Amino acid sequence: MTAPSTPAGAPGALRRLASPLSALAAVALPTAFVATVDPNSPGHYPTCPFLQLTGWWCPGCGGLRCVHALTRGELGVAVHDNLLAVALFGVLGVLWVRWARAALTRQAPPGFSPGLRHVLALIALMVAFTVLRNLPAGGWLAPPLV
Repeated sequence: MTAPSTPAGAPGALRRLASPLSALAAVALPTAFVATVDPNSPGHYPTCPFLQLTGWWCPGCGGLRCVHALTRGELGVAVHDNLLAVALFGVLGVLWVRWARAALTRQAPPGFSPGLRHVLALIALMVAFTVLRNLPAGGWLAPPLV
């Protein structure tokens, strides 16, 4: 007897996961770099140009330190460094898991095409986060100075 074969042209699980795994590798490589090269030590990364020009924390300020803390399992430190980044990483993680699961189960990838309303809401969230973290009342959202 011969072993059952897969239908002609049916990709294997690894082939179906090629795109999600490629995206994961594209994120994992720079994350591994940030995990090993501590952004809390001065001189390893350039200063944020927005911070240099305005003296204000931008929505991304503290993002590298946030990633560094997450790679060490320090969620509280990561939230203090950049709460918005932690929230967005969570959303992106859920979207990636849905994509990988759809690839494994041979389903169509879940549709996610942000409309103008989503983009405007994200921009408004980033502006509000930026303003709040630069006010005395929102100082707890600002990352520590290096």
